[in-house]
Amino acid sequence: MAATGAGSPSRLVQYVVVRSDLVHKLSWPLGAVITQACHAATAAIHLHYGDPETQQYLAELDSMHKVVLGAPDEAALSSLSENLTQAGVAHKLWIEQPENIPTCLALKPCPKETVQPLLRKFKLFK
Repeated sequence: MAATGAGSPSRLVQYVVVRSDLVHKLSWPLGAVITQACHAATAAIHLHYGDPETQQYLAELDSMHKVVLGAPDEAALSSLSENLTQAGVAHKLWIEQPENIPTCLALKPCPKETVQPLLRKFKLFK
């Protein structure tokens, strides 16, 4: 893995934020929650397929970088989605159907430093 230095392009990352209460409080099977994250990540890529950063991310197929974070509950996930929208950060809020339950969201691939401040309060999903 090449290091990112001064003057070199930033590493593209796709962030996925999953509600941790689905597993820890609502007793969803872990596989079902992982499926939600996969749906959101795939949807975000699909919706922003023509975006140059998405194309660059896909071109580096064997070195894709994703970070999966945990949101404590639906309110935190919805608030994050609103904040991302206000900041102009492209993402997909995945709402499981037919239950109509927001379960996770995925950002389109983007440079880590452009979105990290908005995601700072979320920890790695456990």
